Formats: sequence, C-alpha cells, structure tokens
Amino acid sequence: MLVVDDEVGVRRALRRGLTAEGMEVLTAADGPSALRAALTGSFDVVLLDIMLPGLSGYRVLERMRAEGVHTPVLLVSAKDGEIDQADGLDLGADGYLVKPFSFVVLVAQVRAMLRRGAATVGGRRLRLGELVVERATREVAFAGRPVSLSPREYAVLDALVGRAGSVVTKDELLRAVWGDEQAATRNAVEVYVGYLRRKLDAVGAGGLVRTVRGHGYLASDEPDGVADGSRPADPLPR
Repeated sequence: MLVVDDEVGVRRALRRGLTAEGMEVLTAADGPSALRAALTGSFDVVLLDIMLPGLSGYRVLERMRAEGVHTPVLLVSAKDGEIDQADGLDLGADGYLVKPFSFVVLVAQVRAMLRRGAATVGGRRLRLGELVVERATREVAFAGRPVSLSPREYAVLDALVGRAGSVVTKDELLRAVWGDEQAATRNAVEVYVGYLRRKLDAVGAGGLVRTVRGHGYLASDEPDGVADGSRPADPLPR
C-alpha cells in the first residue's frame, strides 16, 4: 500500500496502524515522488492526500489514469464539499475520505478495495521507468524493446518490480520464485539475479536491479543514493 501525505505525523501514524493490520506500507511526502511510485503499478491500494507540495493529489490521480495505471485510489482531504468529492471520483478515484476520519472506517474501505481488486491483480501491468512487465502475457519490454526471459528469470523480475522501491531479501525471493526456502539455495537466487541483470544490461536497463549489501535486492529507477529501500521513508520511533 502506498500512503501519500505531506504531514510526517500523519504518515507515521498511518504506517504504524496499517502495518499492525497486516499491510505492507510505503510512504511518500509530495506529489512528484508519489507519482513516480504510483506509476510502477506495484501497489494494491494508494491512499492519496489531495493537498500535496509539487503536484496535487488530483493531478497525481489524473496522470495515473492517463498512463493506464488502474490501482485503486482512496482520496483523503479536509475538503468536504460535494464538488470536491465529485471531482475526485470523476478523475478515477475509487473512494473519498474526509479528514478527520475514523481509522476503523479507513481500514474497512481499504479492505473493500483489496477484495474488489483481487480478481484483476494477476493481469496488472507493472512499470518501472521505461521497463514494462505485462503480467497477463508474461512479456517484458524496456523502452519498447522486448526482453526475452526464462520463466525463472521472469519470476525474479516480477517479484522485484512488484515491490519496486523496497528491498526484497534472498529468502523472500526464494519463497516468491521457488515456492519454498528449502527448494533452492541463496546461491541460486544470486545466479538468477545475475542472469536477469545481463539480459537487462543488453537493452540498457541493467541499473534497475541493484544489490543492497547485507539486505537483498532493490528494483528502482531512482539515481543511486536517492532511492534507498533498505530504510523506510518515515522510520517509526522505537
């Protein structure tokens, strides 16, 4: 789940509460970073504040739908006018919550969106910069050039791009790709990530899959040092 709000206290509270509900949460603090994350198509739900620096939530939503990203979006705003809500829904939002809102109601709306989206998630398109992963056909292209991958290489890429911006550990890749941590070794993960990188290198996309030493692998189109999936954008207080 992607949570977008320019108030750090709100982001931390929502991250803490939604994580306690069993959801994996990434956060963004402004419109441009929210748009970059949302355009990957790798989230199940986006919780999007309307009043954001750099780019409003309305414009983020508009760009998402224009780019063919159909991730469910729940708009959040202090604006409670009927026109504001109608504008958001007309742009393609799947729901609208007025601040201050009940956390119980928020979770209920998110779960409803997850249920509605469960039937279509398998055919969703993932994007990371110029890399496009068509889950329905298991086809991959970078800047319009097809990338031929073996089934195992595709599964590794799908697991990484499906969690773009977040570090995926070797054990998590073992479970996602091989189905069981005992079915293969961590060395097999390293080998297939190497195969994948060589094929991405051949089309100019080798920098999209990075090693985060001591943690795992990160899929990102941000410059090195900008996207660091080894730590959350808003770390929770201990």
